[in-house]
Amino acid sequence: MNLAHLHLLLNHFSIIGTIIGLGLFLVSLVGENDDLKRAGLIIFAAMALLSLPTFFSGVGAQGAIQELPGVSEALIDRHEGAAILALFFMEITGALSLVGLWQSHKFSRPARGNVVAVLLLSLFTVGLMARVGTTGGDIRHPEVWASSDPAANEGTLGSIAHAFEPAPDKVTELMTANKFWWAFMMALHFIGLVMIVGAVGALDLRMLGFAKELPIASMHRLVPWALAGFAINVTTGVLAFIGMPNFYTYDIAFWIKIFAILLLGLNAAAFYLTDTFNVVEHMGPGEDAPPPAKIIAASSLVLWFAVITLGRYIQFYQSTVSGR
Repeated sequence: MNLAHLHLLLNHFSIIGTIIGLGLFLVSLVGENDDLKRAGLIIFAAMALLSLPTFFSGVGAQGAIQELPGVSEALIDRHEGAAILALFFMEITGALSLVGLWQSHKFSRPARGNVVAVLLLSLFTVGLMARVGTTGGDIRHPEVWASSDPAANEGTLGSIAHAFEPAPDKVTELMTANKFWWAFMMALHFIGLVMIVGAVGALDLRMLGFAKELPIASMHRLVPWALAGFAINVTTGVLAFIGMPNFYTYDIAFWIKIFAILLLGLNAAAFYLTDTFNVVEHMGPGEDAPPPAKIIAASSLVLWFAVITLGRYIQFYQSTVSGR
């Protein structure tokens, strides 16, 4: 499997998953079902995470086909611009979904403002994700074109969306135009990582048996700081990738790092979506965490240290992944 295969596989999950999430969310609002609402929020958060490798693999897919006969560079640029816009909407939707899940835990249901924001953003996101799929299909399926001119195939809604889509080359130039801006982004990325590991790492160590005098519920209040740090890292990481796509795309360390982040998402799901969290949350000072919680905590620490280490090794493994 090369990056083109990976891109084709992942983009179907991201698009269809987002549609399913919206469907569940709408049904939950009509039926006033909090469980379905929570399920919709979980799916949005999961699709936001999965959309990252989907987007990153697009550059490899582009490299695999751009020199083939009949492939239009204009259609590729249109697809990439649509993907950038859809990705940021998807990530914002996922971030607000996590806020809603946190509110559900603290107050039994998300705030009305959060529900409205997620609903509106998810409607836009589904439309934009569908457009990404359509523009991607246009690249290799000329039989669906009404005209050889990409602009003529847009339609009214497509033309409106296209007006807000960034030009990929211009965004890339903007990200690397100033060395101080790049240094600022990297500094923010590091700060976000410190926020994550500082908050989550402390909680993990407590579950592993360190500092037992501290109640876990109090330490868990630091998790929003970790979520804020992750939001910073996603934003700066995506901008850095857009600025130097070839630097990251063909680097094996980068892809192992992304895989580790996906595993961290599964690890978090294993913690919060099972009885493990309910048991751990009510532990008082001196109490020992159950074995499942310790396994999750140890996995979290190992994976976050892997993310940090692999981030440092990216520059040493350029051109170690084939796009074809």
